[in-house]
Amino acid sequence: MDGNGRWAAARGLPRTAGHSEGEENIARLVRVAVRRDIGWLTLFGFSTENWVRPRAEVRHILGLHEKLFGRIAELNDLNVRVQWIGRPFDAADARTPRYVQRAIRKAIADTSANTGMVLTIAFDYGGRRELCDAVERVRQWHLPMTPQSITDHLYLAELPPVDVMVRTSGERRVSNFLLWQSAGAAMRFTEKAWPEFDEHELERALALVT
Repeated sequence: MDGNGRWAAARGLPRTAGHSEGEENIARLVRVAVRRDIGWLTLFGFSTENWVRPRAEVRHILGLHEKLFGRIAELNDLNVRVQWIGRPFDAADARTPRYVQRAIRKAIADTSANTGMVLTIAFDYGGRRELCDAVERVRQWHLPMTPQSITDHLYLAELPPVDVMVRTSGERRVSNFLLWQSAGAAMRFTEKAWPEFDEHELERALALVT
């Protein structure tokens, strides 16, 4: 979900305003995805590399994620089940604040009975780190090192392979996002910044696989 800061700068606004609008657009897009009968939607909210951003910006983003995971009533109305993918909270180098951890756990628990779309938020997530952790788990269990055993020990083994990956704001490169799961995925690059990504943009992405 690239381009929040650039969207704000183009309007003479602080970067934090772009992140706020980006969070609002997540809510809008979730509603669109539910209407479109999408089964799985995974969003890259905050990477393991994003902690180096200015402290005030990081604090603002953390607050927005707490708000995002707090949209329980709306998610339940939409029959959306929430999941989280990221560096385990008990990892020695984990950095997710406890108040965000609580919001994540509550959202997962309070939407666990929903049977509609699965919304997965990647927070404090890195694809390379996930692969290293999966390989280490396979080794610890003395299992054969195979594609299936690695898949079974990813952070969210139930997450299906990616059908189509979208990158916004004119970026033309693969990020450190779902590297294992996106093998063979169709790619959609759009010039639109994330706050501008709308139903029409989503339809263009879905057209790659439908």
